[in-house]
Amino acid sequence: MPDDDKLDQPTPKSSLRPVYTVTNIQNKVRVLDGTKVSYAARVNLFTLHARGYKVLHHIDGTPPPPEDDLLYNAWYEINAHVLQWIYGTMSDELLPRILEPDSTSQATWNRVRNIFLNNKGARAASLEHEFNNLKLANLPSFDAYCQRLRELSGSLKDVGADINDHRLVLQLVRGLPKEYDTVAA
Repeated sequence: MPDDDKLDQPTPKSSLRPVYTVTNIQNKVRVLDGTKVSYAARVNLFTLHARGYKVLHHIDGTPPPPEDDLLYNAWYEINAHVLQWIYGTMSDELLPRILEPDSTSQATWNRVRNIFLNNKGARAASLEHEFNNLKLANLPSFDAYCQRLRELSGSLKDVGADINDHRLVLQLVRGLPKEYDTVAA
């Protein structure tokens, strides 16, 4: 990792750190709700932006500088910005589960990961059940039905229970009402 990334240093051309230029992280990273935005997709988007804004070390396990280090105050301030990014990209249902006073970005990042990746078996079973029982009749439109199947497929992938394209198509056809029999065939 380059030194300027590691130490929260501004670029030589500017005294403004890139992290300070983000005014609304939701314009860049969608809100994680576990259904419409999968955990894996959110991690990819968030880490991409964290790398681009030179703050990846706040969530990748890199330890902060010691409190007596001259760089600690700058690190601590930027940590607050990254925490705001994390909190700002969480659904209202998930936010209370990760809020803790005096937390670091890394600790909060890990709490989010644990919500989605702990209890994989139970989560996979619940998602499989919903995937296998989803019917077009349960949703307002064909587009909503297809979108929900894709969302469930993504959520299953997050917990290591990938759905291949063949199975996705079979479930799509299986959930159609009788009026679609000719299309399904």
